[in-house]
Amino acid sequence: MWYNNILETIGNTPLVKLNKVTDGIKATVLAKIETNNPGNSIKDRMALKMIEDAEQAGFLKPGGTIIEGTSGNTGMGLAIAAVIKGYKCIFTTTDKQSKEKVDALRAFGAEVIVCPTNVEPEDPRSYYSVSSRLQREVPNSWKANQYDNLSNSMANYEQTGPEIWEQTNGKVTHLVAGVGTGGTLSGAGKYLKEQNPNIKIWGIDTYGSVFKKYKETGIFDKNEIYPYITEGIGEDFLPQNVDFSVIDHFEKVTDKDAALMTREIARKEGIFAGNSCGSVVAGLLQMKDQLKEDDLVVVIFHDHGTRYLGKMYNDDWLRERGFLKDEKLTAKSILQNRDNQEIVTIDSDKSVLEAINTIKSLNISQLPVTQQGMVVGKITETDILNSLLENPAAKSHKISEVMTKPFPFVDINTSIEKISSLISKDNTAVLLEYENGKMEIITQFDIISAMSV
Repeated sequence: MWYNNILETIGNTPLVKLNKVTDGIKATVLAKIETNNPGNSIKDRMALKMIEDAEQAGFLKPGGTIIEGTSGNTGMGLAIAAVIKGYKCIFTTTDKQSKEKVDALRAFGAEVIVCPTNVEPEDPRSYYSVSSRLQREVPNSWKANQYDNLSNSMANYEQTGPEIWEQTNGKVTHLVAGVGTGGTLSGAGKYLKEQNPNIKIWGIDTYGSVFKKYKETGIFDKNEIYPYITEGIGEDFLPQNVDFSVIDHFEKVTDKDAALMTREIARKEGIFAGNSCGSVVAGLLQMKDQLKEDDLVVVIFHDHGTRYLGKMYNDDWLRERGFLKDEKLTAKSILQNRDNQEIVTIDSDKSVLEAINTIKSLNISQLPVTQQGMVVGKITETDILNSLLENPAAKSHKISEVMTKPFPFVDINTSIEKISSLISKDNTAVLLEYENGKMEIITQFDIISAMSV
């Protein structure tokens, strides 16, 4: 058996039991692995459905251009379908999205315009507004409008919901998914509730989003809106695809808990899942007391981990945001593991001979070079040797004439891996400057000593 094209492989994704990340949950928890779709996300389903419905309605004509504001996954689904069907794509996205997502869209020939995150949806710079403007300006174009295009929900009503019902033999008791456009949970949830009204539909929201409060109070509170890191869920407006009558409860999850759980899924379950998947599992753990032993919970794993290699799967990225405990050696721990040392610098107007004498008397191999108190370069034994070999009279030259580029600067939380990557034959040390202006030098020997403790 074979498929006529890649679009025919969308759907029929597997359910996989989670065993370790759900420790403490009495219920059986199954993950719907939507990364098995050709674009590695659940958005492939609704992207194709929106295109097919637009074609039937005459909105999308041969040779046309598909325009959409997307965080990446919908764009990927649209781009793949466009390749097969012969359309062009222009996508707008936000500067919050991972570079991997943007690069992936461009790999399929799409044009991607990156817009600022921290602006109102109505702002002409927002990715919503820019996509709408392009739709007006580009001839023979169609905007998918995933937030308000009800083909989004319908795709999940027709596909995802029935698949879950069949795969669980109608025993599913809870469906849990992140809510961004709302199409996944509203569509699949509506189908499942039609089969069994007692099935609970839980939506995962994020802090900085309006969904939870609106569901509970009916109030759209702009004070709830602020920037957040978690990708793919939450919004600062109410998409038409979010059916609040279908979704029984919204649970908010912090950026930190979402990011760390994303990594746990890979490390404990062997499933390379995206950021919103971490949010879903973390949210489910927060609600575990509401679950019984005979419950059967299905969680949606929306997209793939490859979209987040530079973010949630990057230790330095996590550490910079305070999400990762200081479990590994950093510049701070390197300094704590050595005796107090007062850094020695030399002025650029001094002679090379003075640098030789300083290096010899202190038994060191390099010196940061300063000018009016600012580090402007370095002079090392190698620099001195090279200059003397070229010109024995260089001993009387100013250091500024033979110095090389300064050592790289790091901060107190820089990891030992990052510091090591900066060390080379041209940079035998790095510099660290505190807020009070105090400066330290970290050498290769300091790194070796810290690793030997």
